[in-house]
Amino acid sequence: MRHGQTPANVLGILDTAAPGPGLTELGARQAEAVVDALGHEDISAIYVSRLRRTHETAAPLAATLGLEPIELAGTHEIEAGDLEGRSDPPSVRAYLTTAYAWGSGDLDHRMPGGTDGHAFFERFDASIAQVAASHPDDATVVVVSHGASIRIWTGVRVPNLGEGFTGEHHLDNTGIVVVEGSPESGWTALSWSGIPVGGERLADVPADDPMGETLEEALADERG
Repeated sequence: MRHGQTPANVLGILDTAAPGPGLTELGARQAEAVVDALGHEDISAIYVSRLRRTHETAAPLAATLGLEPIELAGTHEIEAGDLEGRSDPPSVRAYLTTAYAWGSGDLDHRMPGGTDGHAFFERFDASIAQVAASHPDDATVVVVSHGASIRIWTGVRVPNLGEGFTGEHHLDNTGIVVVEGSPESGWTALSWSGIPVGGERLADVPADDPMGETLEEALADERG
């Protein structure tokens, strides 16, 4: 699940460093709506990244289920490197094209002043492997992560989504991707719900959020 809305999402700012911002008022309502959407599920564990926004998103569901969220070392957002804190069109374009280059298999492509795709998949894969090793195959767990990270990881590691799927579909705040499988057997997507779990009423359509838009929309926005 993608985290709830942050001020950076509203403004289109590349805000990837730890601990990062908390949730907006809308983001907090999105997090509360997760309880109605998932509170009835038999969830064994809730995992969060090292960034504050995932902790705040997970908190209402965790309290309802009596679970303590577990922080993962590698499921945080794709680091923006030298582009951190910027929202100008060239910077956003450079970030998106680098991330989606990784999703197309060009793992040598490096984020300006940051890491390459090899480093991203190494740390994200390691954390997902940790989750899989901690639960039986039929367990249901929630991993609260980030827009670009979810898109790029599922685009490469979940083949039945199809080439280009993750760039062609929205993943708004608290959008959920359901996958099953394991690192050994591979992953299969069961569903992709790109709108907030509470429905369109909790979507912020005017927000300048390139992480939630389709790649075509995001790049079109940056072209003006």
